[in-house]
Amino acid sequence: MTDDNSKTAELPEMTDHWWWRPGWQPGTRCYAWHLTFQSSPEVLRFAAEHRAALAEVPGLDLIPDPWLHLTMQGLGFTTEVGEDDARAVVRAAARTLATVPPFTMTLGPAIVVPEALLLPAEPADAVRQVRGAIRAAIAHVRPEVPESADGFHPHVSVAYSNAVGPAAPALRALEPLADRRAVVRVAGAELIVLHRDRRMYEWETFASVPLGSVPLGRP
Repeated sequence: MTDDNSKTAELPEMTDHWWWRPGWQPGTRCYAWHLTFQSSPEVLRFAAEHRAALAEVPGLDLIPDPWLHLTMQGLGFTTEVGEDDARAVVRAAARTLATVPPFTMTLGPAIVVPEALLLPAEPADAVRQVRGAIRAAIAHVRPEVPESADGFHPHVSVAYSNAVGPAAPALRALEPLADRRAVVRVAGAELIVLHRDRRMYEWETFASVPLGSVPLGRP
């Protein structure tokens, strides 16, 4: 569910992001933790600027506002993780995330990797602290925590590649935005139920958990 964060200089061409990863097929649903940005006007404006710049670049699926996200941590397929366990993870995350203060995050400038166009997120260590708290919550409930604790490079994708082709058109289109960044206050994380049936990551929110605070509610 994550994008390859290779360096642009190592990128000879774009590749199709939408190949089916192990365990995925049409109809698959997965629990995952994300940061989302529907209530962040600056991020939405920033993403809109990138969509406008990339509108004429072939081979891209531009990500609309409702599906902008920063992938944090998978929990598991809904066929493998019961709803009771998901609720227990939310309760545990309410405790672990209460120890992590809200923080200001900067996105951009955009980079091109083989399967996507990304806005790197900084400070990465602050995002990793949130992820670490989520992983601790999962470990409290589940016998194993999916995915590696290492190699996590926080980013928000603005487009996915849907074809094999040169990266040069995307790189040229992004040049006017090379010095642009967006700033957002991160105050919580969401457990979502995710699918990719329509060549886009779409979801329903299962629970929202604030940072550094008493939980707003439980599912």
